[in-house]
Amino acid sequence: MEWSRLKTRNHAAFRIYYHLVLSMKYRHKCLSAPMLSRLEEILREVLVKWGCELVEFGGGADHVHLLFESDPTVKPADLVRNLKSVSARRMRREFASELAPYYWKPYFWNSAYALISVGGRASIETLLRYIENQDDPRRLGQPLD
Repeated sequence: MEWSRLKTRNHAAFRIYYHLVLSMKYRHKCLSAPMLSRLEEILREVLVKWGCELVEFGGGADHVHLLFESDPTVKPADLVRNLKSVSARRMRREFASELAPYYWKPYFWNSAYALISVGGRASIETLLRYIENQDDPRRLGQPLD
């Protein structure tokens, strides 16, 4: 993928990248390898519906990192709200038994999040390496082991 080439639409040229960090409610280390894989699929699907593209996904047992490209018409806060609500609802439904030891109420994400525009101090390549090198529970085993 060529990072510096601008995309165009109507009378606009743009290239907008965001680094989103979402953490689990109470920072519980409850994301297993299958859960992370499914979470990546869900988030990618929601981003496509918003006209965005997931560039990289990574994280650990208690948080995830997304690097995605956005359209200038997308309101970032609305997108994040939708990403969190759709993914939480689906993950709680699909992994109810795995999440039960951690959450007895319908919790999933922490209410806070970090959304950072990318392109200033850290290059896209630097950020890609950072996300790719996150501790990945898919390599570490189950969180309750």
